[in-house]
Amino acid sequence: MFSRILIANRGEIALRIIRACHEMGIEAVAVFSQADKDAEYVHLADEAICIGPPSPAQSYLNIPRIISAAEIADVEAIHPGYGFLAENAHFAEICRECGITFIGPSPEAMRRLGDKVCAREIAKAARVPVVPGTEGEIADENEAIKVANKIGYPVIIKAAAGGGGRGMRVAHNDISLHAAFAAARAEAEAAFKNGALYMEKYIQQPRHVEVQVIADKTGNALHFYERDCTIQRRHQKLIEESPCPVLDEATREELCKSALRLIQNAEYANAATIEFLLDRDKNFYFIEVNTRIQVEHPVTEMVTGQDLIKWQIKIAAGRTLDLRQKDIVHNGVAMECRINAEDPARNYAPCPGPITKFIAPGGQGVRVDTHVHQGCTVSPYYDSMIAKLIVHQNTREEAIATMKRALREFRIEPIKTTIPAHLEILSHHLFTKNDVDTTFIEQKMG
Repeated sequence: MFSRILIANRGEIALRIIRACHEMGIEAVAVFSQADKDAEYVHLADEAICIGPPSPAQSYLNIPRIISAAEIADVEAIHPGYGFLAENAHFAEICRECGITFIGPSPEAMRRLGDKVCAREIAKAARVPVVPGTEGEIADENEAIKVANKIGYPVIIKAAAGGGGRGMRVAHNDISLHAAFAAARAEAEAAFKNGALYMEKYIQQPRHVEVQVIADKTGNALHFYERDCTIQRRHQKLIEESPCPVLDEATREELCKSALRLIQNAEYANAATIEFLLDRDKNFYFIEVNTRIQVEHPVTEMVTGQDLIKWQIKIAAGRTLDLRQKDIVHNGVAMECRINAEDPARNYAPCPGPITKFIAPGGQGVRVDTHVHQGCTVSPYYDSMIAKLIVHQNTREEAIATMKRALREFRIEPIKTTIPAHLEILSHHLFTKNDVDTTFIEQKMG
């Protein structure tokens, strides 16, 4: 087992990893930008190293500075968390070249699954249903139009590299496809330095369901059941829950088995999330793999009792899975709300600034993962998520009731947050009766 790990991230996930390290008897080294120098979690680490100015490009995305910090701190491994460099195969490769273990998949596996065209081929080889679409990269607009007319409109154009909803455009006819293609390529090139695009049939009114898996270096893989991430705004998730409230047991079993077949075919080790679209007839289609821990991993931890961060560390250290699939039992219902420093009344505009009051909710079945506290300042330089509120109860109705109660208890002032939007969603009759899809926020919440 490792004795010393550097965390190449910040905020909530950095604190989450520090806690896991300390519970495992591992020293944790934090890196921080000048904007995060007073963060409480930095002081909880066994050592903390400043890696540059507030700008992510000069700090958390600066590979040479992070590697230098790792060498100065004499660590054996680096945990990238999520975001920033977590899915950067080049970073993982440099770690390996420097003799530092990257707590995640190999660079080769990350590249295979990070390229959505390649991941689609792996899925097909593993007999996993995929959305009808192109077999590879689209050469130009003329080819895109030919394919769209073959598979039928509407279609969705996607960046072959990257994720997070960037480089994605929907087109309903030839005219809109021209504009969508150009816009998607420009955004993909800007975001990922890779303008490669592919295209799929656009599944209308789908649910977004994903399966959490862990695989070791000997080829063993286990699933930790599914999460429903349907409630999202502009492809950014707002509420996640497990189990998916509309899946029957037979479909759930085949969904999870499909995820395992794919990850084993990819020769993958460590944590991964396999994402699917679920149509109105309960047919599921593979869309992508996230080769890292997810923001919403606490949902799975609550219903399975497994610590996914600790499993990541154990697998990276060479430990094999000593569980069997039947040992992973799904209990009750868990739900997570992402609390962002945004103002829903102003089209979710970012709302950074000082926090003068911070009172977190509690009670049975309530968990709060956050790095902020009373007296801290929310930085304008980074992602607006400041907390994750997770609840776990026996039934979905009880989980919703507990979540609403906990949201009402949560006090974060004077900045605006998404708490009012979460309460509105949880009270909506379509959400409570499970009649939602990925367009719910835009179509029903205005």
